[in-house]
Amino acid sequence: MLRKFITYYRPHWKLFLLDMICAFMISALDLVFPMATSKIIDDVIPNKEIRSLVIITVVLVLLYIVRYICNYVVDSWGHIVGTRMEYDMRKEVFSHVQSLSFSYFDNTKTGHIMSRIVNDLRDITELAHHGPEDLFISLVMLVGSFIILVNVEWRLTLIIFAFVPIMIWFAITKRKKLEEVFMEQRKKIATVNAQLENSISGVRVSKSFTNEDFEVDKFNVGNDQFRQTRESSFRVMAEFTSGVNFFSNILNLVALSAGGYFAFNNLISFGELVSYLLYVNFFLQPIRRLAMFIQQYQEGMTGFRRFQEIMNIEPDIVDNENAIDLENVKGNIELKDVTFSYQDNDKTVLAGLNYTIKAGETLALVGPSGGGKTTLCHLIPRFYELDEGDILIDGIGIKDIKLKSLRKNIGLVQQDVFLFTGTIKENILYGNLEATDEEVIEAAKNANIHDFIMTLPDGYNTYVGEKGVKLSGGQKQRISIARVFLKNPPILILDEATSALDNETEIAIQESLERLSEGRTTLVIAHRLSTIRNADEIVVLTGKGIEEKGKHEELLARNGIYSKLYKAQFRGYIPDGAA
Repeated sequence: MLRKFITYYRPHWKLFLLDMICAFMISALDLVFPMATSKIIDDVIPNKEIRSLVIITVVLVLLYIVRYICNYVVDSWGHIVGTRMEYDMRKEVFSHVQSLSFSYFDNTKTGHIMSRIVNDLRDITELAHHGPEDLFISLVMLVGSFIILVNVEWRLTLIIFAFVPIMIWFAITKRKKLEEVFMEQRKKIATVNAQLENSISGVRVSKSFTNEDFEVDKFNVGNDQFRQTRESSFRVMAEFTSGVNFFSNILNLVALSAGGYFAFNNLISFGELVSYLLYVNFFLQPIRRLAMFIQQYQEGMTGFRRFQEIMNIEPDIVDNENAIDLENVKGNIELKDVTFSYQDNDKTVLAGLNYTIKAGETLALVGPSGGGKTTLCHLIPRFYELDEGDILIDGIGIKDIKLKSLRKNIGLVQQDVFLFTGTIKENILYGNLEATDEEVIEAAKNANIHDFIMTLPDGYNTYVGEKGVKLSGGQKQRISIARVFLKNPPILILDEATSALDNETEIAIQESLERLSEGRTTLVIAHRLSTIRNADEIVVLTGKGIEEKGKHEELLARNGIYSKLYKAQFRGYIPDGAA
């Protein structure tokens, strides 16, 4: 774990080296002042050497100027190194999350992911900066002050150092407890983030049901758990810091008492005693630094450990070594013995499914909920991996096609439209980030949304609000259709794209979808069966597989499942489980 952490210093080694050099200069210069103090008290003042006093003062001023410069470098560029490392890690983990498969997001709360990307890396900057610096400075000052203390009075130094093993033992015993409370603290704040994200996203639902108090109670449960964990962590930190300060004060007292005894017996001069007490404080500084470093190390490394946990998650779906790009796609789709079940559910959703969709044809999928319609449409772009069988595009298995190439050639319009926070133009551009303004406008016209956009004060630069909250369902749907027009894929999947709309809006959007489907291989999941009458073929998909297939009139004439579903809709009701 530590070795992996150290690798993040590599891109910034020059700044890191500068930081360490300046840190060494600071610790070395700090050791000079007590020596000068001893010299002034024992020699310069008693002998009234004014010239020597002036020279020593000037030299110390120059040294303090150098120390000031070094201190500035350490405090600024040292932190910048840590910030850049934090930036690198956050960039890396976000890119990694983007590569993870749908199954990860199905089973992980958004708030937990956000917490890992943001909160868990928050203390990395301080650890990355102060960790090596504190260790290095502490080592220099410990060794330097020890050598000087031994030279001043070795017997007194042995007495002082007898307490060091006790302090080390105390720090080690508390380290494990610190690690536990900091890890638990991060888990609790992730839970609070998840609850907060969920409640804010659903605030309109909670208000419509007047359940604001219920949401407050739910949030307070997680928030209270975090408070308790935070309080526990502060208690452990207080035990640690109080213990370290107690031992430091005892060492000062021992140095003063024993040093006074040595001075009474003329074993040490008064100047040496003053410098010795100053060096004892310099000796205690690295010990305090090391103690604080242990706390800082546990805070930073628990976050880094959680960062590594998510980095170690491998995507379920990756490109095969010999995967190729799709070129000149016609749009033939062949399902061969397709079998699939979700990881967290042993129930098989699709079993041994075989079917061929010719290029340019429109296939409509209907049937009861849970029959696997949406699942099948998610398997074609390889959002999930097949258990058995294969899906072929123009005769090439989807596992042999690069993921980006496969998905670039498939357009998906869903019932639940997601718009990114931003403008209408930015959301349409998502279909093709390199498109021109003219192409964006043409896509909007094809989606029957251009005229509406032009009525807005800011036109295409109108802000849509978070997730498109400022737009109606039909308006959001048309923007999503414009997005797919701009993408211009040879294969199109329409997943109940009009089921949540009113009749008038549905008719308008249906026209857009028909225009979008022209010349493309199209799969339509239909809730309203009246919208698929003109499909080249209709397939009734249930938990048993394909039970019926044919054109609209043929299926009505058979008086089977499709006929019953169709007639039920026009009688004003839908049988249980139908979709």
